[in-house]
Amino acid sequence: MSEQEEGSGAGRVPELSGVDLARQALAAAKEAARARGAVAGDRSRARQGGLRSGARADGRDPMRLGAALERMRTEHGWEQPMAVAGVMQRWDEIVGPDVAAHCRPESYDADPEKRELTVRCDSSAWMVQLRHLTPQLIARLNGQLGQGTVRFIKVLPPGGAPRRYGPLRAPGSTGPGDTYG
Repeated sequence: MSEQEEGSGAGRVPELSGVDLARQALAAAKEAARARGAVAGDRSRARQGGLRSGARADGRDPMRLGAALERMRTEHGWEQPMAVAGVMQRWDEIVGPDVAAHCRPESYDADPEKRELTVRCDSSAWMVQLRHLTPQLIARLNGQLGQGTVRFIKVLPPGGAPRRYGPLRAPGSTGPGDTYG
């Protein structure tokens, strides 16, 4: 074949101009949208709440940080654990400086059957004193946290973890007492 036969246009794809390219791209985009199950220009999904918020408030609208944290707290059921954590931080205010100097809260069991606050004292005398104050403390804590949050206060004696038997310890011994003098 000669150059004239090639240039005559027989069997040759014509080159597309800018407008033709745009039409071809639009047709390809519409075809891709149909393949995905959407129709180009269809706004029915937007009216059903899929794409935009609208005039009334809903869960996707912007909100203040405090409101967002409060919403998260209620959605996840963290009210009670967060309230108890607040009490642990404000222990000095709730029980007073004298008791707070000698007794510290260790844990809270949020099990609905228990709802028990565990407190450790630094001496036997303060342990006995706190046991006498338990009804007033429970009433004060429930006033701060909501009725029924604390049903029982477990008062522990001084010391840390239970003592273990070792090579130099006699079985059954508890070691030195908690107070001297």
